[in-house]
Amino acid sequence: MPFIDIESIRPNEVVPGCRLRTPYGKHLMLSYLEMDDGAEIPLHDHPHEQAGILLRGKLELTIGEETRTVEPGSLFIVPPNVPHRAVAIDGPAVVLDVFSPIREDYAKLMNDYIPT
Repeated sequence: MPFIDIESIRPNEVVPGCRLRTPYGKHLMLSYLEMDDGAEIPLHDHPHEQAGILLRGKLELTIGEETRTVEPGSLFIVPPNVPHRAVAIDGPAVVLDVFSPIREDYAKLMNDYIPT
């Protein structure tokens, strides 16, 4: 399935106010993350490499020891096993993340999407 209608994928609320849609292929996963104002992805780490772009809104983003306020168009890379967190500030936010390899925990949430 080379073309994806993100609106046709059922979102999963992983923490309060944070909804994911995570289509994936064999080696990488996209994560379309919608965050309500004030919603937080708490500090965490994982063995996957993660990169992203803020599409809408504003985030307070912490990667390792550094915290920045980022706006639309900001790009970031989170190396494997580095603690990070995100908080939507001054309104809702939308982030597109890419994970490699795919996150099996997120893949299990995808009941209505079958990768090609």
